[in-house]
Amino acid sequence: MSQETLFRDAVDELRSRGSRYAREAYVFVVAALGETVRRLPAERLGDPQRRHLTGQELTAGVIRVAREEFGSFAPTVFHEWGVGRTEDIGEIVFALVDAGQLNARPEDRPEDFATGIDLPAALAGPADTGTPTGTN
Repeated sequence: MSQETLFRDAVDELRSRGSRYAREAYVFVVAALGETVRRLPAERLGDPQRRHLTGQELTAGVIRVAREEFGSFAPTVFHEWGVGRTEDIGEIVFALVDAGQLNARPEDRPEDFATGIDLPAALAGPADTGTPTGTN
């Protein structure tokens, strides 16, 4: 079985157990994770310990990639996927951790994604900036 098939099956299992997020939300978060890691400075990429992303770093990466990919439609896309708060990103990540699709350090917590950022406002921000906008 391919890695993609295993991932799809894991997401389908999560969704069958009542997840409120669309399959695309899971796929996007994992893709944004990969893109965010890829964009890390070279000195961080070579060290697995420093390659780890915090909840805040991943949230910023998800927002940046969403702006780039969806432009002004990003808030609408995320709304359709059931993702309206940064905490939802954390719930997706930790559901994938529980399903064996992602890894987390013992000190990582879903609360790390409670950034105080207004996700729809941040998604509506300009695509050319790497920093989230719109805090509450």
